[in-house]
Amino acid sequence: MKPLLVVMALTLAAGPAFAQASPPAQAAPAKPVQAPPAAPAQPAPAAAQPAPAQPAPAAPRPFPEGAKVAYINIQRIAGESAEGKAATAKVKALNDKKVQELAEKNKQLQANQQKLQQSGAVLSDAARAQLEKDIEKIQVDIQRFTQDAQAEVQDLQQQLQVEFQKRLMPVINAVAAERALHVVFSQADSGLVWADTGLDLTAEVIRRFDTVVAPAAPAAPPKPPTP
Repeated sequence: MKPLLVVMALTLAAGPAFAQASPPAQAAPAKPVQAPPAAPAQPAPAAAQPAPAQPAPAAPRPFPEGAKVAYINIQRIAGESAEGKAATAKVKALNDKKVQELAEKNKQLQANQQKLQQSGAVLSDAARAQLEKDIEKIQVDIQRFTQDAQAEVQDLQQQLQVEFQKRLMPVINAVAAERALHVVFSQADSGLVWADTGLDLTAEVIRRFDTVVAPAAPAAPPKPPTP
């Protein structure tokens, strides 16, 4: 009889741990820049003391012979596997792009606010009213842009999470089948309180995952025919 293989569904609502920079907030009205107060004199630092020697990490426990259950850490797989790192880089690149675009809008807003603050008294009523309208328009644009950027980053993250899970599940199935396991738990989602650390197959899954999804080496260019 073949061993019963039941792999619990992975809950990825909180993972993979793709990097998410906090969406930039709307710029506050520009304020005059003030010089920071002089820092008080600090006493000379004491001579550096050598750092205490760190104990060597304990060797991983072997997988218990005959065990039929195991567990994995999804967040660790997302953070340490090549697939998870690549997804994190994609999300970060998009987020950084949106942050830069928003910074330009904030710069324009602050310039108009500073102009109104410094020159508002000498502007005509019509010019001052137009400048105020421009400031209000940019503020609304920033708010909408921020909301759209957040949605775009979140959509990309969700898409990458689905792809991550599709690629990861066959690897977990293969590892579980080779060990004739009945159940593989997700450490964070199963309510696990304690377990023998030898039952942790996270490192093995990461190694196998990186091997399976490793990009194929580019084909060597054909050699020119010999004369």
